[in-house]
Amino acid sequence: MADWVFSIVDRLGALGVGLLILLENLIPPIPSEVVLPLAGFRVSTGALNAVTVWPAATAGSVLGALALYGLGAWLGYDRLHALAGHRWFVFASQGDIDRGHKAFDRHGGKVVLLGRCVPFLRSAVSIPAGVAGMPLPRFIVLTTIGSGVWNAAFLYIGWLLGERWSQVEGWLGPVTWVVLGLLAVGLIWLVVRKTRTNRANTSQ
Repeated sequence: MADWVFSIVDRLGALGVGLLILLENLIPPIPSEVVLPLAGFRVSTGALNAVTVWPAATAGSVLGALALYGLGAWLGYDRLHALAGHRWFVFASQGDIDRGHKAFDRHGGKVVLLGRCVPFLRSAVSIPAGVAGMPLPRFIVLTTIGSGVWNAAFLYIGWLLGERWSQVEGWLGPVTWVVLGLLAVGLIWLVVRKTRTNRANTSQ
């Protein structure tokens, strides 16, 4: 992965970093945890300027989050609630949607702000924000703050490590597989739960 990320960053500079971070929000296999330390390393060599890289990365984060927010807003609570009632929709029940909607009304700001600093969740959290109708200016501010902190931290790590920046990728590799495994187990559990619910409703 590092080779083609290097080629994009070296060819497009800060714009390339922003583009990769934008795509990372939409295509999880492009991890910011690799892109940002690499960019930080390039800053340490003088090939990139931190003054332009950090805003570009943060702008990419916000634009990607806005795309997913728009998807959530398009779905809306009513449409998502109706989808959850279908037998094939395994991701959540209508009860889950109701509980999640109430929880997001109470703690949505914290979820968006802190969620931007959690791998995988950092992308997904934008959808419920759109579904819940979080005011767009508030969403943008919280997303910018959370993303800005995350981006600055990993750029700094790459700058500190210098040529050893790839150690970050080596450390995150096993963690990523663990998270993916947990997500797979969670998806299987959702399918099993939905199947049992469908059977119970059919038998009534």
